[in-house]
Amino acid sequence: MQPWFPDAKLGIFLHYGIYAVKGVPESWAMYQGQLSREDYLAQLNGFTAANYDPKAWAELFADAGARYAVLTARHHDGFALWDTAFGDLNVRQTPAGRDLLQPYADALRERDLKVGFYYSHSDWTHPLYASVRNQGEATWVNDNRFVGPPEGQPDDPAAWEKYLDYRDGQVGELMDRYHPDLLWFDGEWERSEAQWRLKPLAERILAANPQTILNARMLSYGDYATPEQGVPILPPDGPWELCLTVNDSWGFQGHDDNHKTVRQLVRYFVETIGAGGNLLLDVGPREDGTITAPQAERLRGLGAWIRRHSEAVYATVAGLPAGHHYGPSTLSADRETLYLMCFDTPRETIGLRGVRNQIRKISVLGSGEELSHHADHGLHDVPGVKWIKAPTTEDAYATVIAVELDGELDLYRGTGRV
Repeated sequence: MQPWFPDAKLGIFLHYGIYAVKGVPESWAMYQGQLSREDYLAQLNGFTAANYDPKAWAELFADAGARYAVLTARHHDGFALWDTAFGDLNVRQTPAGRDLLQPYADALRERDLKVGFYYSHSDWTHPLYASVRNQGEATWVNDNRFVGPPEGQPDDPAAWEKYLDYRDGQVGELMDRYHPDLLWFDGEWERSEAQWRLKPLAERILAANPQTILNARMLSYGDYATPEQGVPILPPDGPWELCLTVNDSWGFQGHDDNHKTVRQLVRYFVETIGAGGNLLLDVGPREDGTITAPQAERLRGLGAWIRRHSEAVYATVAGLPAGHHYGPSTLSADRETLYLMCFDTPRETIGLRGVRNQIRKISVLGSGEELSHHADHGLHDVPGVKWIKAPTTEDAYATVIAVELDGELDLYRGTGRV
């Protein structure tokens, strides 16, 4: 794992494709029968990218406090946002008529943001994709006509190998042309790992750039876990990233006004980084390439909170386990400063349990207000509770209290002694 990834804390996910023309649920609109294949692909004629401005995207992402972004280079529908030499379903067939990936990669790098691409192993419009059935656990996918052969028709392994050659060719183009820092794969559930031929694919990617990070949907060859739409109660082992939509939709759906508030996004963000993960926050641009005002406003609102509390965000690690503080926390890289997050206005005192260290200083990030504390005596090996005086200043979304310790965090995790 490259060190930039766990230090990044926030990435922006972009679901951008022809599904934005009618504002339907991405490739799923075709898969689930909301649109016929013909009507779904007719959206090609309305995909203009007329106001596509990746420099404006990059500026917005930087304002949000993000350190990387992931763009859907190709979703399950097989539509490629670049002028690929493998397959005919790509941006050249649309009024946009040009490669959209290179300007995106250039704009991000100008802002010192890491470049990520989403790519689906699945392709529900490729003529050779539905040539074999899933041989793993998810046999239910075989019932969909875009995934497996019709009932009574045998598998065609030779056709499947040609499909994989096509997929590998496109992934090779992404590596050789754009040199991404991260590849975010999807669709892996539709075949077994052996069927996907992942080992040579991973070798091809890493031969082009040994520092490329791969998500867990490369199965055995993935570097980090990708839970979706809810902070896990028990965080995954190792590096991980929470994928979360700003409203309820991945791509643009004009009717979806159920946007999370900035306060809610701050909470999701803090709970995620406090548990050692990154937040990959998703927005869905319109077909012309513009990000809606409600989504842009929320990104900027989150970014403003991050700027006020950057010390507690970047170059930190997971904070205290549950029970030591009633809220998330982070810990400085040298493990000598705790950052306690308070979503509600603290009253009287804030309790900090199980910390053996002496405290050098306590202050409120943003205002600089210093706070006093006192400690109970504890008993035997159980340290007393450190009671921190509630601050008189607070943040609108989450107040952060920096607790400077007399050395590396020394945490009691025992059950007490009778």
